[in-house]
Amino acid sequence: MNEVYEFIKACGTYYLATVEDGQPRNRPFGTINIFDGKLYIQTGKSKPVSKQIQKNPKVELCCFKDGKWLRLAGELVRDDRREAKVDMLEHYPDLKAMYSADDDNTEVLYFKNATATFSSFMEAPKVITF
Repeated sequence: MNEVYEFIKACGTYYLATVEDGQPRNRPFGTINIFDGKLYIQTGKSKPVSKQIQKNPKVELCCFKDGKWLRLAGELVRDDRREAKVDMLEHYPDLKAMYSADDDNTEVLYFKNATATFSSFMEAPKVITF
């Protein structure tokens, strides 16, 4: 999982895909964190992406850097613990202008049943599950 985290972090931006009414939805994200032994992302509960995840928690993210890309598929699980929100916001202090660990909007989610596939045009794919 650390290798997945480090690659996503190095990319800076990744694209998260969800589904809404049978239609794929994709958008850029930038938050990634390891907390309590799990890989987390962050969003706002008021956003359509949050509603899509709650309806269908199966997602996939994709990012690319230096000729290699990562696809991470899994289920996202909401973690309402204040500690998880605080830790995410400490790692992304710019978010504190929009989010707080104590508001009703901040949402952190961790991956479960995840399969990460590292690929490139020059090497065989590498798969990591967690």
